[in-house]
Amino acid sequence: MGKDHTFVICAYKESSYLEQCILSLKRQSVESHIIMITSTPNEYINGMAKKYGIPLFINEGEGGIVQDWNFGYAKVKTPYVTIAHQDDIYFRHYTEEALACAKASRHPLIFFSDYCELRKGKYIRSNKLLRVKRVMLIPLRMKSLQSSIFVRRRILSLGSPICCPSVMYAKNNLPDVIFKVGFRSNEDWEAWEMISRFKGDFLYSTKPLMAHRIHEESETSAIIADNKRSEEDLEFYSRFWPKWIAKILVRLYAKGQESNRL
Repeated sequence: MGKDHTFVICAYKESSYLEQCILSLKRQSVESHIIMITSTPNEYINGMAKKYGIPLFINEGEGGIVQDWNFGYAKVKTPYVTIAHQDDIYFRHYTEEALACAKASRHPLIFFSDYCELRKGKYIRSNKLLRVKRVMLIPLRMKSLQSSIFVRRRILSLGSPICCPSVMYAKNNLPDVIFKVGFRSNEDWEAWEMISRFKGDFLYSTKPLMAHRIHEESETSAIIADNKRSEEDLEFYSRFWPKWIAKILVRLYAKGQESNRL
């Protein structure tokens, strides 16, 4: 089934973690197609692509996280695609589990999994933020609820517990453009909200199938440092709730952001 899946590596500048990400994709128990895209071409990225025989595509249009994700998504020809973040690690059975879940579904929309954090070379499998997200996703452990539009929208009204780099998209059942330009930190939350309106399944695996790296140079850390995330959270919560409830939820959600500080 690996022929039906593509990893899109979004490479940016000269990340020292890029090669570790590539190796984790190469070592999957089920082999997938792998491509790399970038809007910041340089010798380092070119070298990594050539070293591992990965086709490299240059986004010569507008750059940015959302623009790069959409560019890479559009380059994929297979039914399933995972947008791999260059700093993260995918465990050996990620592809195998994702495709098995998709095969068992009548109409998959997205697959996503539990995850751990990678901090200074150590895997963190449990902390306050991870525990809260796992609690939020308890309803989706039941296969009978994975197709419920009501359930997943109620979950998303309280926050975004879905780990973006763990998501595999069923392209044949989704729009050509997944992400909208506008948000800096909540572009993924907005995408899940959009997809949550469609008929089909949100496939959730409780197995930690990847590691999301937390480090000072990450975009998440930069956003939290300048408080931009709280502003966007308020705007997004206000889509679901009256303003006074949205402000309460933002304060509660902000406490979880402390987990992303080093």
